[in-house]
Amino acid sequence: MGSVFNKGIEFLDDISTSTLLITLAVLLLMSAYFSGSETGMMSINRYRLRHLVQQNNSGAKRVQFLLDRPDRLIGLILIGNNLVNIAASSIATIICLRWFGDAGLLVATFGLTLIILIFSEVTPKTIAALHPESVAFPSSLILKPMLTVMYPLVYAVNFITNGFMRILGVNPHRVDGTYALSSEELRTVVNEANSMIPSRHQDMLLSILDLEKVTVEDVMIPRNDIFGIDIQDDWKNIVKQLGQGQHTRILLYRSDIDDAVGFLHARDIMRLMSKNQFEADKSTLVRAARDIYFIPEGTPLNVQLLKFQHNKERIGLVVDEYGDIQGLVTLEDILEEIVGDFTTSMAPTPSDSVKPQPDGSFLVDGTANLRELNKEMNWELPLDGPKTVSGLIIELLGDIPQAQLSLRVAGYPVEVIETSDNLVKTVRFMPEFYRPEITEQED
Repeated sequence: MGSVFNKGIEFLDDISTSTLLITLAVLLLMSAYFSGSETGMMSINRYRLRHLVQQNNSGAKRVQFLLDRPDRLIGLILIGNNLVNIAASSIATIICLRWFGDAGLLVATFGLTLIILIFSEVTPKTIAALHPESVAFPSSLILKPMLTVMYPLVYAVNFITNGFMRILGVNPHRVDGTYALSSEELRTVVNEANSMIPSRHQDMLLSILDLEKVTVEDVMIPRNDIFGIDIQDDWKNIVKQLGQGQHTRILLYRSDIDDAVGFLHARDIMRLMSKNQFEADKSTLVRAARDIYFIPEGTPLNVQLLKFQHNKERIGLVVDEYGDIQGLVTLEDILEEIVGDFTTSMAPTPSDSVKPQPDGSFLVDGTANLRELNKEMNWELPLDGPKTVSGLIIELLGDIPQAQLSLRVAGYPVEVIETSDNLVKTVRFMPEFYRPEITEQED
């Protein structure tokens, strides 16, 4: 063994310094290649890689093959990197001994460390981290055949390291191949894709993610705002309401909205009105009414959207646990949460409920929806309780307030301008004095 080592030293001594320098430079380039390849392979976007594989990109397929077993890929790269670094260290030592004598050992140690750190580690790894595809795809042309040639050595190294990892309680073959993202992580991806996804599309994607957090109560038309026809009303009044109706579907009920009969579609109304009006009567309307689809309160919008699709429905009445009607939800209401308000929507927009004042305050209708206000005005009103401004103030005070009362609601200074027997009709918000830490009533 000693004779072989001595022969190796004698062989290197016979090589000229210029040849050793060229060999050292080649080894440093190889070290840079292995370092950059490792970072490029590990930094590549797995979702984009899958997309490129589906597009039959040959480079992506090679990289995917190598990444299917990351332990083998890392083993191959580290074997190559350590071999060239150790060889470079030996050659650098011989060169420095020739130039600096006994001090060459110290010069070679510190000098080569600095050179490897700059040119074979930091620089190639930084480039690979910034441009992983540009590094990983070409590197796979060399790494894939290298893995085939060096497979016995790689397998032996992995067998030893995997056994050591098992001793430490780590399963080396447990690889997360799904790379699943949570909704919050997906939200971050969408938010950071500014240059690739138009802002309008970003808003739609984020709205879809929000559907599971929003319930039907947040978007429903409140019970008091449902347009319906009392079938027990005078026939002439019923005909007048049918002719003036602005909705595709009209709710029929008997005396009280909780005694709903069904929905009358605009097509049915036109068919009935086209006939001799003397042939149509209340019983005809009742027979033409379609069955009511009921929706339990608290149903998330993403669930309700699927239920509308499954049941082939477009409209439903929201009911509480006692069966009392709370409001009305349509398919359009849910779609508007994704794409924004439709131009044909008859529902008032948040701006209709908010009137800016010259002093910087805002007059807000008590029936304004809190969630829509937050979206429109970029406020932070609480959404875990009542759905309207009036409900929020009444819950906070535990009573219906009198006009001219000032208080803070979730940190916003609010003045009650007008009330009725059971409702806060108008309030004044002064957001410029917003103080989130203050929630109590002012004197």
